[in-house]
Amino acid sequence: MYNRKKRIYEVIEVSNIGDDSSRAYDVMITTAVIVGLVPMTLKAESTYTKIIELLTSLLFLIDYCVRVYTADYKMGYKSSKAYIAYIFTPLAIFDLLSIVPVISLFLPVNTLIKLLKLFRFFRVFKLVRYSKTMIVIANVIRKVKTQLLAVLILIIIYIFVSAMLIFQLEPDIFNSFFDALYWATISITTIGYGDISPVTPMGRMITMISALVGMAVIALPTGIITAAYMNEISKKKSKYEL
Repeated sequence: MYNRKKRIYEVIEVSNIGDDSSRAYDVMITTAVIVGLVPMTLKAESTYTKIIELLTSLLFLIDYCVRVYTADYKMGYKSSKAYIAYIFTPLAIFDLLSIVPVISLFLPVNTLIKLLKLFRFFRVFKLVRYSKTMIVIANVIRKVKTQLLAVLILIIIYIFVSAMLIFQLEPDIFNSFFDALYWATISITTIGYGDISPVTPMGRMITMISALVGMAVIALPTGIITAAYMNEISKKKSKYEL
């Protein structure tokens, strides 16, 4: 028996070899994503950019609705919970956020509207599902998310501690605690713009320690992701060799 809903799901998902309809859909969405990012490369809006925004947003809205409609196939089980579970998946959230900028076409320009326009950036994540390599990386990050979260918490704690220390040691350098947080963040990432820099020996010592810790902190998530990625690749090779 022909299942129309299942066929729709097959079309909107990444195409398999020989499925021309699904392949055409993939190309259409990919093109829409690339074209939809064009307004972000321009300073001023025009009639053309508004048309692009309206058409691409409409297409993304249809794509989002269809994906929610076929969520039971995506999630792998037939239940109303499948639709709710899918809505809260990262890619579904990015899909929804990528539609939000269309609101800016119908409201007067202000700070909030400018912020909404930045949501166009989330359209980039729509390309993830069409790249096998990106899918592998996404799966890897999902598997090591607990370890990455632990590293992130460690980084945040260190930033706050070093910011509090430097803020007490050199209060004249920083206008607010946020400035100290800014300094701690760029120091631990070893960027060091130089716009804010300690002048006392103790302050400079903390800066050096922060930079050294930053090198170690940056290496941690890199090592975790690399190890998990190599493990994933090894599994795939073993699967094809069997």
